[in-house]
Amino acid sequence: MGLGVYPDVSIAEARRQAIEARQLIGKREDPIDAREKLKATPRMTFEQASRQMHDQQNSGWSQRHSQTWINSLQMYVFPIIGSRPVDSLLVDDFRKVLDPIWLKLPETAVRVKQRCKAVMDWCMAQGLINGNPCTVVERLLPRMPGANIRTTHQPSMPWKDVPDFVENLLHDGTVGTCREAMEFLILSAARSGEVRKMRWAEVDLEKKVWTCPAENMKGGIHHRVPLSWRMVEILESQKRKALQSELVFPSPRGKFLSDNTLSRFLRDHKVLSDAPGRTAVVHGFRSSFRDWGAENGYPEHILEECLAHKERNAVVASYKRTDLLEQRVDIMNAWAGFVCVRPNSTEVVNT
Repeated sequence: MGLGVYPDVSIAEARRQAIEARQLIGKREDPIDAREKLKATPRMTFEQASRQMHDQQNSGWSQRHSQTWINSLQMYVFPIIGSRPVDSLLVDDFRKVLDPIWLKLPETAVRVKQRCKAVMDWCMAQGLINGNPCTVVERLLPRMPGANIRTTHQPSMPWKDVPDFVENLLHDGTVGTCREAMEFLILSAARSGEVRKMRWAEVDLEKKVWTCPAENMKGGIHHRVPLSWRMVEILESQKRKALQSELVFPSPRGKFLSDNTLSRFLRDHKVLSDAPGRTAVVHGFRSSFRDWGAENGYPEHILEECLAHKERNAVVASYKRTDLLEQRVDIMNAWAGFVCVRPNSTEVVNT
């Protein structure tokens, strides 16, 4: 039984085929007959397998994760091995995929490796392959720095500087949806997309609660936000503008504000962060809120609920039955009192 001509067929590939042939002989099957049957059967490519797995399993994922999952494979994997049959892929093929981004984009590389492994595990479950080469691909790659070394935190504004930023820039008399959205984002400690996609249907001004739908949340679970007195003022002001839009903070064309609109505001005004030489980013205001809460003695588990962080402890999460909305009301009002009153004000602020 010929296995091919070197170097068209590598020694490693010939060895793999020989092992498979011997295994078939051990089962009293003719490996040549098996090969001919295989040739007559269309072999599934890595891209086909990835898309089939994605279609089968993404019903349990958030829309954002589902799109990010397949996009990462389209960008980094399909151009290199997407057209290859999954049963022909070797460890070195996945090394070629990961090597260009392994040290340059470590967080992305780790996720891509995990997703490639998941696809190949799915192929094993389907009986398309006998082993998963992704399980040992790291042995062919340079050692990656530890997570504590490669993690870079979002540049955030020190929490004590937030009131001056709001007073001097957001309350400078200039009219614009960007400023209202930015202040609401700071006060709510929400993510940019949650605020930019916010609709009036999600807001209950009477009960003073904003319910952000699951499709806009990173964790894919709806999240209730208690509206502080200042957040209510902003929403009532937006209502009075009669913008004729279902969006709370629409762009001039009635569409979603772009994430770059808020980011550009910080860059244009050279808003400094706690990272030397780096401009503050929109997402960093969540860190500002978290640091303020910790410095003022608020319980960690309530602050985590304010930020809609997923409970990492699976046991604790399984018993969790409340979102602590009532406990969060006082925190959000106190945060609004701190943010919207200058530090030298004579007004008493409960922090």
